Amino acid sequence: MIFTLLQVVMPVFLVIGGGFLAARFTILSRESFDAVMRFVQQIAIPSLLFRAVSTLDLAAVFDWRLLASFYIAATTSFVLGIIGARLFFARRPGEAVAIGFAALFSNSVLLGLPIMERAFGADALAPNFAIIAIHAPFCYLLGISVMEVSRADGRGAVQTLSAIGNAIIRNAITVALALGLVVNLTGLPLWAPITEALDMLARAALPGALFALGGILIRYKLSANLAEAGMITALSLVLHPALAYLLAGPVFDLPIGYIRSAVVTAAMAPGINAFIFANMYDRAKDTVASGVLLATGVSILSASAWLWLIG
Repeated sequence: MIFTLLQVVMPVFLVIGGGFLAARFTILSRESFDAVMRFVQQIAIPSLLFRAVSTLDLAAVFDWRLLASFYIAATTSFVLGIIGARLFFARRPGEAVAIGFAALFSNSVLLGLPIMERAFGADALAPNFAIIAIHAPFCYLLGISVMEVSRADGRGAVQTLSAIGNAIIRNAITVALALGLVVNLTGLPLWAPITEALDMLARAALPGALFALGGILIRYKLSANLAEAGMITALSLVLHPALAYLLAGPVFDLPIGYIRSAVVTAAMAPGINAFIFANMYDRAKDTVASGVLLATGVSILSASAWLWLIG
């Protein structure tokens, strides 16, 4: 059973490892990985998500119980991350929020989608897309709001709302999701060559993202903040999916496909967005980078464990 589960998740991490080795031995330059990641985040993944949301059966997959299961669990991890950073590591408020954000923001696209697809097939991804549709807006809205309130040098209400709005509308993934939703709701027909071109770009999204992620992870180091990175890892890989499982299953009694999507998405390591958020505010960057690196490595085993648990 363990070997079978590792066969599901290992190809994903082997592609990440390929990117890591290509960076380690300078087969590709730092600038090359940056360019690939920009292509993935600004073009390929938005194309994938636009096509997915534009063709989703919204009535079927947008179940409030699914979203509540995932986001109540995510918010709980965020709050506990902040409390843990403050109480156990004596972090300043802004630093604590950055650490909590790392526990909040699962790598729902770069890791969640390929692992879910390999484990349960492409047809099982619809609930994942429902979660992803509001993932970036929800997490950035929550994270930026709490950060702006907590900072001693925080801005006023108008500036805070402006910062939140800019962070959301300048995110290519958020824009693609919004446009896909518009096409879905209006039934706007798209010219066949356009959809075929978008599908070609979408096919490059996941392998390109995994390879670029490996090349970028080499820049991070497990610094002296290993205990804090361990807390981020425990919240991201254990608490978040455990709460999502309890809410989606025993509490809300969702169908198994929805439970799988909620748990697999919740069980993913923090993504690059966690470091982007810390870098944006210049708060706890080393700790968040260490958390991303440690959690991504540990998730090889933890993802297998969660896949075993949910069948």
